[in-house]
Amino acid sequence: MKKHSLSVFTALGMMSLLMAGCLRKPYVCSDPLGCVEVGNAESIQLGILLTLSGSNSVLGNDALQGVSIAIADKKQVFGHSVVLVKEDDQCSQAGGQQGASQLAANPKIVGVIGATCSSASEPAAKILSGVGLVLVSPSSTAPSLTDPATHQPAFLRTIYNDKAQGEAVANFAFNVLGARYMATIHDGTPYPKQLQEVACQSFEQFGGQCVRQVAITSGQDMAAALLSIAASRPDVIYYPVYTADGVKITQEAAAAGLANVTLISSDGLFNASFIQQSEPASEGMYLSGPAGVQESQDFLAKFKAQFGGEPAASYHLQAYDAAMMLFNAIEKVAVPVSSNSNGISIPRQALRQALYATQNMQGLSGMISCSPTGDCAQPNIEIFQVVNSQFKPIYP
Repeated sequence: MKKHSLSVFTALGMMSLLMAGCLRKPYVCSDPLGCVEVGNAESIQLGILLTLSGSNSVLGNDALQGVSIAIADKKQVFGHSVVLVKEDDQCSQAGGQQGASQLAANPKIVGVIGATCSSASEPAAKILSGVGLVLVSPSSTAPSLTDPATHQPAFLRTIYNDKAQGEAVANFAFNVLGARYMATIHDGTPYPKQLQEVACQSFEQFGGQCVRQVAITSGQDMAAALLSIAASRPDVIYYPVYTADGVKITQEAAAAGLANVTLISSDGLFNASFIQQSEPASEGMYLSGPAGVQESQDFLAKFKAQFGGEPAASYHLQAYDAAMMLFNAIEKVAVPVSSNSNGISIPRQALRQALYATQNMQGLSGMISCSPTGDCAQPNIEIFQVVNSQFKPIYP
């Protein structure tokens, strides 16, 4: 009896040792950029760096709404809920720097969606690269952000590169409208300045002439700039600026002697607020922007149920795709920290690599495939005309 009991105890002891050997060893982070630790009952913290105040807040809030729907659709990422930590980029260099610094100081932030404006993305990408984070923008289109000479490793985007948008505008002006003389207006910040530069270069390659490139100070009176442009007798004025300046230019152009000159802008004005503030002067003008994607009735129903109306701008789909791309990458690289909890460790360098490895992801805005410098969207650009206070797609 005693021997039998000893045998049983011996067998149980051996089983315990075997089971102990099968238990997962505690995970030790070896990622060169470190890891984000998400505890057993913690949520994954996703940073938001978008324009949430001021005249361009319609753009940032539209993107924020897209992220919110993505979170609702996803429900959980690797067994964890997702919460947002929001910072306002103020559509400015200072705002991008301040907001990125705040997010960089939080060791629980896994990644950041933003910024809205290229002027904010430039400093934000540099700051977040320095702390091993990732920044995925749904709307920053400046070519410099993904140029190999100036690209920051944190930065990717789910919106097109303005090299494509500037060429699309030039092609439409020269080959469709028959314009031969173009004048441009920009405020010196990365998005307007770089976009009009590409448009002018492309317009001249087609055979046209860029007669004036006028730099303004945002918020100033536009009369002097418009009068100087009128003296150069252009066929079209191209002003890829933001809402406040775009409203002024549109309203004051006729009084400056430009009533018969075609007005063209781009996606910085592609929002309902611009039309409301500028009509009737904006009626008939043209804008370039993301090609109209047939939004599913399911998505629109969710949007209306959550926010009580139609989308007010054009970046909610790109923001939804940015969030889903980040969620997918987290699920590819996250590591359980033990076998008796759902705590996870998210290696930062591995997460960055997983994002750049994204290929042929079917997003709501189109196919998502990332280049080595972070261009992930196809150059699907359309020309719209303001008709009866609505953006009507007309070309191609």
